[in-house]
Amino acid sequence: MAIISGRSAHEIGPLLGIDPPLEVWGLHGAERLFPNGRSELQQAPLAAREKLNRLRTLLKRDSLGGTFEDKANAAVMHWRGASVCKARLIEERTRALFEPLVGTDGLELLEFEAGMELRIGRDKGGAVKAILGEADADAPVAYLGDDCTDEAAFRAVNQARVYSLSILVRNQWHETAAKLWLRPPMDLRGFLEDWFRALESCR
Repeated sequence: MAIISGRSAHEIGPLLGIDPPLEVWGLHGAERLFPNGRSELQQAPLAAREKLNRLRTLLKRDSLGGTFEDKANAAVMHWRGASVCKARLIEERTRALFEPLVGTDGLELLEFEAGMELRIGRDKGGAVKAILGEADADAPVAYLGDDCTDEAAFRAVNQARVYSLSILVRNQWHETAAKLWLRPPMDLRGFLEDWFRALESCR
């Protein structure tokens, strides 16, 4: 089992409190923290790192009315909690700053609920492909996610193998590549209980 998160793997790992530890892929897949504590960060080209550093310097001086987050492989802007009018303004300013850099030196724009980031490295779909590339070919796979950043992972799971499930987990349905939709917490709890029971029966 592995966790894939937009946050750093080093932040997520200790929060889980699971023993033995799970493998955690952070920064949407660009960072990998192994159960034994070893970690890997996907390296970015120098030109991309320099562009991100210039962007970080600008946003630390002026966060465009939003909340700036500095990640190892990305510059991130959030506007969660802002009024509709203010959120729209922050988004417009952020796009004006980020979009001219998209496609240069591998930089990509990743949009999520109430924010976006200019980043480089694997996305969640890339992380799923890497995990499945190391797994047994006949191992059953389920990917559960709740955000638009999970769509790449849903697509990767759908293309991967016969015994796979892509599952949207949220209270409200939206257009998605996921094959199933579960409402938390009861639907999710029931699915996990059934999934672990099924895995136990296969051993």
